[in-house]
Amino acid sequence: MAGKSRSGQRVEPSFSSGKERSDDGFSAGERIAGGGRSSGRENSRRDNTPEPDKPRRSTRRRKQQKRRSGGGFFGFIRSAIYWGIVLSIWAGIGLAGLVVYYGSRMPSASTWAIPERPPNVKIADLDGSIIANRGTTGGEALALGDMSPYIPEALIAIEDRRFYSHFGFDPIGLGRAVVTNVLTGHAVQGGSTLTQQLAKNLFLSPDRTLERKVQEVLLAIWLEHKFTKDQILAMYLNRVYFGSNAYGVEAASRRYFNKSARDVNLGEAAMLAGLVKAPSKLSPARDPAAAEARAQLVLQAMRDQGFISEADIKTAMSQPPTRAKSYWSGAENYVADMVMDQLPKLIGGDVKEDLTVDTTIDMSLEEKAEQALNDVLAKDGKKLSASQASLVSVDATGAIRALVGGRDYAQSQFNRAVTAKRQPGSAFKPFVYTAALEMGLTPNSIRNDAPVKIGNWAPENYEQKYSGPVTLATAVAHSLNTVAAQVATEVGPDQVIKVAHRLGIESDLQANASIALGTSEVSLLELTSAYASFMNGGFKATPHVITKVTTASGKVLYQANFDNPPRVLNPDVVTNMNAMMAGVINFGTGKAARIPGWQAAGKSGTTQSFRDALFVGFTSHLTTGVWFGNDDGKSMKKVTGGGLPAKAWKEFMVAAHKGLTPTPIFGGGQIIDNGVPMAQSAPGTSQPATIDGIISGTLGGDGGQTTQHQGQPTLQQRPVQQPIPQQSNQTAANDDVEDLPPANLATDNNPYSSGPYDAGDIPPADVGDSAPTTAVVRPHRTSLMDIILGR
Repeated sequence: MAGKSRSGQRVEPSFSSGKERSDDGFSAGERIAGGGRSSGRENSRRDNTPEPDKPRRSTRRRKQQKRRSGGGFFGFIRSAIYWGIVLSIWAGIGLAGLVVYYGSRMPSASTWAIPERPPNVKIADLDGSIIANRGTTGGEALALGDMSPYIPEALIAIEDRRFYSHFGFDPIGLGRAVVTNVLTGHAVQGGSTLTQQLAKNLFLSPDRTLERKVQEVLLAIWLEHKFTKDQILAMYLNRVYFGSNAYGVEAASRRYFNKSARDVNLGEAAMLAGLVKAPSKLSPARDPAAAEARAQLVLQAMRDQGFISEADIKTAMSQPPTRAKSYWSGAENYVADMVMDQLPKLIGGDVKEDLTVDTTIDMSLEEKAEQALNDVLAKDGKKLSASQASLVSVDATGAIRALVGGRDYAQSQFNRAVTAKRQPGSAFKPFVYTAALEMGLTPNSIRNDAPVKIGNWAPENYEQKYSGPVTLATAVAHSLNTVAAQVATEVGPDQVIKVAHRLGIESDLQANASIALGTSEVSLLELTSAYASFMNGGFKATPHVITKVTTASGKVLYQANFDNPPRVLNPDVVTNMNAMMAGVINFGTGKAARIPGWQAAGKSGTTQSFRDALFVGFTSHLTTGVWFGNDDGKSMKKVTGGGLPAKAWKEFMVAAHKGLTPTPIFGGGQIIDNGVPMAQSAPGTSQPATIDGIISGTLGGDGGQTTQHQGQPTLQQRPVQQPIPQQSNQTAANDDVEDLPPANLATDNNPYSSGPYDAGDIPPADVGDSAPTTAVVRPHRTSLMDIILGR
């Protein structure tokens, strides 16, 4: 009964939710499966009776399918956000893994240290002004406060505008760079901060790899933790590459603008900052237009960041564009190279720290020397086939005051004044005559200017003309080759070499008769410094350019000392040689070298086929040597030492002596014989008072009465070498030296002309093998021997 009543009970459809239906304590499975007794009825009911829950289930499935299908637009947004978060989490995990992995490949942070900046050598002139910087960087390191304030502002504006706010890595800047590069389709912006760039420059290779980028970020964060922002910026500016072999802002400023980074203006600072992006491509030495265009972008960025105003931009753009040469320029760079060659020997090894080298160079003289050479070359060099020139000027101690190694350092860095060795020609003759004077000859000794043969060698005079009997002084003044060869043979080539080496010639010299004509090669520097021994009264003048070397902390590594040079010549010999060489300028081959108002002495030199032409001479102030020629040894068009070299010598010396008080050369230009000035003879005897009336052995047209020239010292008191005045301490006694007449210059006659002598007083010219003599015996006139013997 109970079972029947249950089977006949009406089942009402339920609209309750699944949740409500589950509250009865039965599961859906239990209701479906049921027990064994009811399974038949349940199946019968499913077959014969509509399922009351079927519509409800169908609706639910549709809703579930709709929910699974995304729920429309908002569902898409929800999904995107969801998956974006998921992907970000996984990306973060992956990135953290990469950081940990690549970080583990780096040394421990406790061992990290800023690598030492390559040492710089600052080379300074007499006044302490910088001549040049040498070293890997090419410039000294400057503190941020010492730089022009425009430089850091320009760099921050164009490279890292949030430099002072980020922590070494700038996510905002990186994101901006990525978006910009994607939109443009190529790399336009970089996402690296200045700190990252510094980290890369200090520690890492330039390879563009993920590992390097991760390590760069880690190192940047470490730098920000270790140093202040200003310290990081200063390190960056002192190490970054600016193109044209310039590392650091100081090197770049001197390279492109020839000034210190302390003094650059707004436009120049903008150009420097613009170079960082592509230093080689944007270098003003390579592409001035590109450098200028980039600088204008930097100026706009500075204005946008509030560093400058629109008016400042207009001022900067109104300045003339930079025109940098393709290489370091200026003759002072020859000096800088010379310093770097000598430095390791003086300090006992390689340069390992920043050094300051004080030199003997006077930059005002250096500029005058370069200008003098360029003026002469520009005027006459091309038409006379002379393409190169060099100059050296030293003081009485051998200190190099000016040195020019060539026409243009930017075109050729070969130092022709120091490294090149060439034949000096007749400029070597003073050593020959010095050896002769030391062996007892005097400027008044007579030799026969005639064709001569020495062994198989037959020297000839330049003009192939011969004057017969002449004094040694006349032979020097007119550069007579035959007499020089005879004298060299008399004293012996070995003795000539000893004299040359004693005075400072260090090159190997060949002991042959032709040494009299300068056939052995020497450098212009050693030749010029050897002449300085005549200028200073007979002391060794060792050429030197470095006076002191100090470290950045002030420690002295080297100090030059040339205060007590050895004596290498007897003062009387010097006096006579100076008198003879004064005749070269006053009456001989060096007339083009006359300096108005100053006594000067020197000697010209010309080599075979006009390959080399030299003039070396001195005043009481400076000794200067000048060379003209061609690097390939090509002959010039009859250029002699008394031509282009003498002209350049004069131009430089006139400029160098401007404002100085004239002083006589050592010995006053007077000849002395046997230790006694020639004017000191028996009372009442009429004697020529100056060298003008004595050298050639003839009396002047006034019957022997020669007037003492203004400024000429008296013979009874032979002058000693006057102290060389320093230009900085000298009063301007003659601001315009052109207004003063040349000292010791005769106007009435020329006693250096070939004077007649008694043939019996002259040794034959056939030294060695016999050679014909063409000397003509002229009617007898009063000679030097007559004067000495009182005839």
